[in-house]
Amino acid sequence: MKKNLFLQFGFQPFINEAIEELGFFEPTEIQNKMIPLIAKGQSAIGQSQTGTGKTHSYLLPIIEKINASSEQVQAVVTAPTRELAQQIYHEILKITKNSEIVSRCFIGGTDKQRTIEKLKHQPHIVVGTPGRINDLVKDQALFVHTSNVLVIDEADLMLDMGFIEDVDQIAGKMPENLQMLVFSATIPEKLKPFLKKYMENPQYAHVEPEQISAKNIKHVIIPKKSREKITVLYDLLVDINPYLGIVFTNTKSKADEVANALSAKGLKVGRIHGGLSPRERKKVMKQIRNLDYQYIVATDLAARGIDIEGVSHIINFELPQDLDFYIHRSGRTARAGNSGIAYTIFEPSDEDALNQLEKMGISFSHQQLKKGEWVELPPLNKRKNRQKTATDDIDAKAKSMVRKPKKVKPGYKKKMKFKMDKIKKFERRKKSRGK
Repeated sequence: MKKNLFLQFGFQPFINEAIEELGFFEPTEIQNKMIPLIAKGQSAIGQSQTGTGKTHSYLLPIIEKINASSEQVQAVVTAPTRELAQQIYHEILKITKNSEIVSRCFIGGTDKQRTIEKLKHQPHIVVGTPGRINDLVKDQALFVHTSNVLVIDEADLMLDMGFIEDVDQIAGKMPENLQMLVFSATIPEKLKPFLKKYMENPQYAHVEPEQISAKNIKHVIIPKKSREKITVLYDLLVDINPYLGIVFTNTKSKADEVANALSAKGLKVGRIHGGLSPRERKKVMKQIRNLDYQYIVATDLAARGIDIEGVSHIINFELPQDLDFYIHRSGRTARAGNSGIAYTIFEPSDEDALNQLEKMGISFSHQQLKKGEWVELPPLNKRKNRQKTATDDIDAKAKSMVRKPKKVKPGYKKKMKFKMDKIKKFERRKKSRGK
C-alpha cells in the first residue's frame, strides 16, 4: 500500500481519513512549506500559481486547530468570487464530515435575513465573499472578534475587484495577535501597504513554477486568415470534440455574442461571466458539474477562482490584455496529472502578444485546420526572420554597389538612393524568378 506522507504533520485521525479519501498521499511544495508555518501560528504569504494545492495548505492546519466544543468563530476565509468561496466550503465539508466542526458559507445573492436567523449559533469556520461577511459583521449577526485566523485567498484578484477595503474592515474587528494567511499568484505593489498594516515580519513561501505553464499542456495557435472568427471557432470545436472545453473572451458582451453564435449553429453552450445573476451563475455551475454542456464560453472570472473539473481543452477566442491571464486560462486544463490543449485563434494584430508569451517560456505549435485536416505551419518568428534576412541581404548588396562619390555635389544623396532602389528592384525580381 502507498505510504501517506501527510502523516508526518500529525493531524487528527478524522483529517488523515479525509486526506486518504481525497486521494492525497504526497504533499505539494506549497503544502510542505505552509502547513508547518500555519501550525506554529505564524502569519504567512504563500505565492504560487494555480493548481499547486494551496487551498489544502491552509485548510488542513486550520481545521486541525479548531476546538469543536467552543461555539465561536475561530477562522475566517475570504475569497473574491462566490464560486471560489463555495468551492472552499465544499472542501471544508469533505475534511470535517467525521467531526463536530461546523462551517458556514456566506456569499452575495442569497437571502440575508435567513442567513442572520441561522447565525443564532456561530459556526467554527466562516468562508465567503468579503462584502457579505462584512455586512453580517456590521449587522452584529456574525462575531469575528473571537477568530485568530484570517485567510485572504487570491489576494491580487481581491485587489483588482475592489474588495480589499471590505477585508480591511473585517480584519479591523479581529484580535491584535491575528494570524493572517495571504495566498496569491502575484504580489502587486498596491497590495503591500495593506499587508504591512496587518503582518509584522510574515513568513514568505514562494513556489517557483517549474515552467511558466504546466508540462502536460500543449499550446496551439491557429491563424484566423480571411475567415470569420466564429466560423474558425465552430470548425475547431466540432473537430476536437472536447470532453469539456472552455472558450475565453475578454468581455461579458463578447462572451454572450460568441455563446449565441455557437448556439445558433446547434451547439449546446453554457456561459459564465459577471453579468449573470447569482441564481443564473449557480444554475450554470450545477449544469456544468452535471456535464449538461460540452462547451462553456467564459470571461476571466473562470480563469481565476473557479475550479471546473474535467476541462480537456481551452480555446482563446481573444488573447487576454494582461498576458498573465493566458497562464491562468490554460491552467484550467491539465489538472491533477491530466493532459490538456490550449488553442488560440489569432489575427496579425496578436503577433506581438504571442511573441511576448514565447519570451515568457510558452512554446507554440502553429497549425491550421483545412477541410477537416490539421496542417503544420512554420513558426511565426521563423517566417519573420526569413523575410528580414532576405531584405537585409538585398540592402547590403545595393549599398556595396553604389559608392559615395569622392567630390560631393548637391543632390548626391537623392542620386544614390535612386541607384540603390533600382538595384534592389532588380535583385528582388531575380530572386522571385529563381523561386
